[in-house]
Amino acid sequence: MLLTDLRTIYERDPAARNWLEILFCYPGLQALLFHRLAHRLYKIGIPVIPRLISHLSRFFTGIEIHPGAVIGKGVFIDHGMGVVIGETAIIGDYALIYQGVTLGGTGKESGKRHPTLGSHVVVGAGAKVLGNIQLGDRVRVGAGSVVLRDVPSDSTVVGIPGRITRQNNLSGDILAHGKVRDVEAEAIRALFERVKSLEKQLEQLQTESNFSPIHVHIPEPHPSTTESDRVIEDFLDGAGI
Repeated sequence: MLLTDLRTIYERDPAARNWLEILFCYPGLQALLFHRLAHRLYKIGIPVIPRLISHLSRFFTGIEIHPGAVIGKGVFIDHGMGVVIGETAIIGDYALIYQGVTLGGTGKESGKRHPTLGSHVVVGAGAKVLGNIQLGDRVRVGAGSVVLRDVPSDSTVVGIPGRITRQNNLSGDILAHGKVRDVEAEAIRALFERVKSLEKQLEQLQTESNFSPIHVHIPEPHPSTTESDRVIEDFLDGAGI
């Protein structure tokens, strides 16, 4: 399993130069080594010591993993500072987790209360996946998202709360966070385009009414309409929509 972890980091991180550098300078790998030991002791019922190992791991690496968490092979915690993984969390093989990620609970309920991640899942920096929910295989969670419900396989999730933005159409580059859709901006763009279409229809009706025997009064557009259009366009352009 250690060899698999080393190989995964070497393949995924272009900054990795050699095996010694990965072994001694990657806190994500070191936290996993601590966890694998603590998890074995936890499973056979040894008290205190597994939590102590977890606490020491947090002190040295900045990554907090409860000894009860189940973590598959080839998992890569990149940078890792501030990562928190709860007691009943399950992480599938070859998952990629960035700094600041929380796999936590939503209350004081007992039993399974932390998320389950499938294989080849990518969780972006600062994302929070909370509660006893299931993320399918090859799911990608955008940076800063808050995921509170199940996500099917081959999906992308972004926003607060997390919204599924794409299914069965993931980019080949799992690290291309800049290509993740902004669904809120897209919705605003759609509404904006519809408002402009309605304004054009009103203008057309006003023009036609000037030649009609019965004159229908339609108010002139407010002088600030053009300026507000420009502000909205700037906002949408800034979001890349």
